[in-house]
Amino acid sequence: MMSTTHNLAGVIGKGMISTLGNTVAETRGALYQPVPRLPELPRRVATTLSLPVFEVADLAPDTGIPGGFSLQLLRHALREALDDAKLAGGDLAGKRVGVCMGTTVACQLNDIPFYATLRSGALPPARPLNNYIAGNPAEWIRRELGLNGPALTISNACSSGADAIGIGLLWIRQGLCDLVIAGGTDELNRVPLVGFNALGVCAPGPCRPFDADRAGLNLGEAAGVVILAPADAAAGDRAVCAVAGYGNSADAFHITQPDPEGHGLERAIRLSLDSAGMIQPGDIDFINAHGTGTPANDRVEAIVFHRLFGAAARFLSTKALTGHTLGAAGAIECILTLLMLEESTVPASMRFERLAADMPCGPLRSPCRLPAAQWALSTSLAFGGANSALVMRRR
Repeated sequence: MMSTTHNLAGVIGKGMISTLGNTVAETRGALYQPVPRLPELPRRVATTLSLPVFEVADLAPDTGIPGGFSLQLLRHALREALDDAKLAGGDLAGKRVGVCMGTTVACQLNDIPFYATLRSGALPPARPLNNYIAGNPAEWIRRELGLNGPALTISNACSSGADAIGIGLLWIRQGLCDLVIAGGTDELNRVPLVGFNALGVCAPGPCRPFDADRAGLNLGEAAGVVILAPADAAAGDRAVCAVAGYGNSADAFHITQPDPEGHGLERAIRLSLDSAGMIQPGDIDFINAHGTGTPANDRVEAIVFHRLFGAAARFLSTKALTGHTLGAAGAIECILTLLMLEESTVPASMRFERLAADMPCGPLRSPCRLPAAQWALSTSLAFGGANSALVMRRR
């Protein structure tokens, strides 16, 4: 094992909202509950589809903010992350603060009446278009906080949140920024719900990642934000954990399915291990997998984990607790992985009961206490054959 401090980006602040809780503290408690909250039929989204989802229910919509509910979720998580980092608006003045945010839904103009009017040959009102432009997540944060550093919104399907944090790590390493606000946000709305249903990948009940009887995913919504700082500036108890490595690759195999042998995912993982200081697969204490509950994804991840980490690989999916939050998934799963490192405990992979015959290994069936855990991996797979991996380290 080889690692150097200057390669790390200390996590000095975290903020998160999902169905696990409205704060990181609530999330930490819910993560280890033996009976989790189950998905329910949508309430805020008008649909005739009987598909259970993980919807954030107790955050009142705010019509005064552009960009839809995604930006409201993001604002909530951002405020918590800044508070956690003990950063007020004036503390950012004069600093090179970058913003990198991942999303899928918030980068789309999800206004069906707007498109219907346009396709009919009429000219729709410009307000939805103006809201869409003003709702660019990274640019919105830059404007809200009066920042002058780089601002980048990543839309790389379901790996967007992981990619945003990975790019934030690179900005810190390259000396481009003193601080980076990184993460992801996405909301539930009719467009992704109808779209994923059309692909035939939505489960009719609560999702069962890696289980032999898995039948697809549950969509969810969330936002997760981390504040990254150079390791030497994040010394002491401000940064218990750090983002240590990032790797990504593209399969070029299929528009929606991963390479069945997982060669692209393996490459992304190996790149992330190299990025973390040339650490070895054996150094990884546990893995927070993408684990959507779809047949193709879960099988590929199990194959790759077995090939790289052996039959005793410790892994789980947290999507049974949050749903698949699309562009926010990689960001909130990074935060959940950090919490597991801080607690030295990995929860069971919820609703896994039986291993499928075509999978070489399965996830954790019961909570695992790891007092000496130092390294963890989080994987994200996406449409278009995208694969991303983040390595986190307890300092």
